[in-house]
Amino acid sequence: MLHTARLILVRITSSTRPSTSTTTTTLRYLKTLTSSSITDHGSNTTKGGGKGVSKDDYFATIHHISNIVRRDIYMERTLNKMRISNIVNSELVYRVLRYCCHSGVESFRFFNWARTNHPQYDPTTLEFEELLKTLARTRHWETMWKVAHQMKAQNLPISPSVISFIIEHYGKHGLINQAVELFNRLKTFNCPQTTEIYNSLLFALCEVKNFQGAYALIRRMLRKGGVPDKRTYSVLVNGWCSAGKMREAQEFLEEMSQKGFNPPVRGRDLLIDGLLNAGYLESAKGLVRKMTKEGYVPDVGTFNSLAEAVCKSGEIDFCIDLYHSICRLGLCPDIETYKIMIVAASKAGKSDEAFSILHRSIEDGHRPFPSLYAPILKSLCRSGQFDDAFSFFSDMKVQGHPPNRPVYTMLIKMCSRGGRFVEAANYLVEMTELNLLPMSRNFDMVTDGLKNCGKHDLAKKIEQLEISLRGI
Repeated sequence: MLHTARLILVRITSSTRPSTSTTTTTLRYLKTLTSSSITDHGSNTTKGGGKGVSKDDYFATIHHISNIVRRDIYMERTLNKMRISNIVNSELVYRVLRYCCHSGVESFRFFNWARTNHPQYDPTTLEFEELLKTLARTRHWETMWKVAHQMKAQNLPISPSVISFIIEHYGKHGLINQAVELFNRLKTFNCPQTTEIYNSLLFALCEVKNFQGAYALIRRMLRKGGVPDKRTYSVLVNGWCSAGKMREAQEFLEEMSQKGFNPPVRGRDLLIDGLLNAGYLESAKGLVRKMTKEGYVPDVGTFNSLAEAVCKSGEIDFCIDLYHSICRLGLCPDIETYKIMIVAASKAGKSDEAFSILHRSIEDGHRPFPSLYAPILKSLCRSGQFDDAFSFFSDMKVQGHPPNRPVYTMLIKMCSRGGRFVEAANYLVEMTELNLLPMSRNFDMVTDGLKNCGKHDLAKKIEQLEISLRGI
């Protein structure tokens, strides 16, 4: 029994520490890094005491330190053995804290280790605030307040964005009293009650369905001279819509309009966004239908959100009809609109519709990028229209942005599935000419297909090409 317990203990302790090979590799990086502790962001090397260190080595070291912070039980002892005192500075600490953004206690331990063991390291507001956000994200509230009081003792201000972040996380976890208390104590941290902070408390109140408090907060904001922005309206409208209180949302928008505070986005667009965010797709569709019948055109961002939600539900025909009807009313699609509609039409096998939308985007001055024309290529190949696909691909190489690795990979796969192995081989060669390294399975797929259809000479050339590329 005792022997078994020892075996389990050995396994546990070994699993919490980085592997020997990784440690050896990283220590080799560190040996070079200790001679230079400042990175030059404008080049591919780090500058310091003479030697230049590549960014890959520097970030590999940060990644290794982050793994130790997240996984090693005896973090401080392991970090002391690494002898990295010469490279511990604000940038390194900040990057490690960013890597460990979901490890609250471990990040706090690392921050304390960096401060106590390296007198030359003087933490800045950036590291303190990153640690505050990590502790709020992981619900270590007491530790978070200790760090906040340390900042106050050093006369370091806390930015409104971090205060907003903390208030919103209080709201997400139902701690509305703590959110309100923090809002009321902002003067002690020399932080003004900005619109951003009002919005965060508004969000927290809506999270706990306290709409009376949210409305009272809006009135207080107006009395204090605050100016609501788009998020102020959208947070409250989203909250009401998620609770099924669409009438209250409409009344709020009308009242604000009467007081002279018109939202940056029209009220109906906010209502549509609120219904979509709350999952009321049918209600949002009904509201858009009513708008179009009355001759109103929704905001392009609102239409994009609706189109994406409708396409995900599988109602492609409704989405395409809605797109055409709203375009006739004067909607000016943006590149995101074209992307949503082309992908939807292509997946539904409506290649002609996808072509039509793509050509309109070209007429509007958009140069097609790979993720815009790749769905059409895939749709043509799926329907067996390979000649049309090859012709279209040739046109896109001239009219659009150069194809990337995923487009070639998809085309090679589709050609292989359709038995067009010679064309797949040509695209493999074309990839290598553009310095796009194909995956091994693409070579295997093409060579096997060529051999099965009797093209042994071409298969041998493809194998030799792979050998020359990979240096096997």
